[in-house]
Amino acid sequence: MNDIKKAKQYESARMFRQIIPYVGTISEQLEPGTLIVLRGQVPSDSDRFQVDLQCGSSVKPRADVAFHFNPRFRRANCIVCNTLKNEKWGREEISYDVPFKEGKSFEIVVMVLKDKFQVAVNGKHTLIYAHRISLEKIDTLGIYGKVIIHSVGFSFSSDLRSSQASTLEWTEISEENAQKSGVSQFTLPFVARLNSSVGPGRTVVIKGEINTNAKGFSVNLLSGKSKDIALHLNPRLNVKAFVRNSFLQESWGEEERNITCFPFSPGMYFEMIIYCDVREFKVAVNGVHSLEYRHRFKDLSHIDTLEIDGDIHLLEVRSW
Repeated sequence: MNDIKKAKQYESARMFRQIIPYVGTISEQLEPGTLIVLRGQVPSDSDRFQVDLQCGSSVKPRADVAFHFNPRFRRANCIVCNTLKNEKWGREEISYDVPFKEGKSFEIVVMVLKDKFQVAVNGKHTLIYAHRISLEKIDTLGIYGKVIIHSVGFSFSSDLRSSQASTLEWTEISEENAQKSGVSQFTLPFVARLNSSVGPGRTVVIKGEINTNAKGFSVNLLSGKSKDIALHLNPRLNVKAFVRNSFLQESWGEEERNITCFPFSPGMYFEMIIYCDVREFKVAVNGVHSLEYRHRFKDLSHIDTLEIDGDIHLLEVRSW
């Protein structure tokens, strides 16, 4: 599953058992698309720890903190997020959905987006925090409190750009999906014929943002000639089910729903990677492997059309 593994790149990873507090300079400018990955463990006696994206490392006066991520384990079991400006804290944003457990290992992934930070812990979407300080001012990572950190990694947007495949080529099917000035205007339902069929080794990438009141959306890979759906992906946010199925010979098959962790939440940005293997499709969401789906449609060379619809804002579609 090399293609999906490539989606999880941490080029600037540093392995260490770092003494906390840790304060280090971020080697490149944070831009939309940057990933920050921390792997570590919560000690059994931990009461709290924090990860700060800072504007410098000054102590007196204290440097501004653009994003303060602060899990707390005593009294109120919660995650507090905030911003420090001119040595004054702003309004706290508190989440009581705490994925950390004392004595257990964790992986925190902070995805930098245009207008917010999106945080996942152990592969599960955890929270969203809107920017209060511009990304250009952030140059320092600070880690404090009772926590053990094994590694810190960065995947900068420049790294992603250098390894990107070419933009998906597709033949117009729906007139609304016209390309204007070289920029794709994605309207839903989105229907496009792929530049080549989805056979073994082929990858489709879909990027989007889920509506805040979303109930669900669907992604279909199908044969444009027969209208058979080889792969139907249907995340249902209202019931937290990731449904998979096929529509063959004018009939739906048996649904598959089993999944370790439902990877979607209202308002979140996502990147879904669909990789076609010889025996199955493999799907990853935001760099984390989510599921496999065994082929039911036998002639993969006829899978030539992509359909997307539902409660999302579609940002980008690519295939190679």
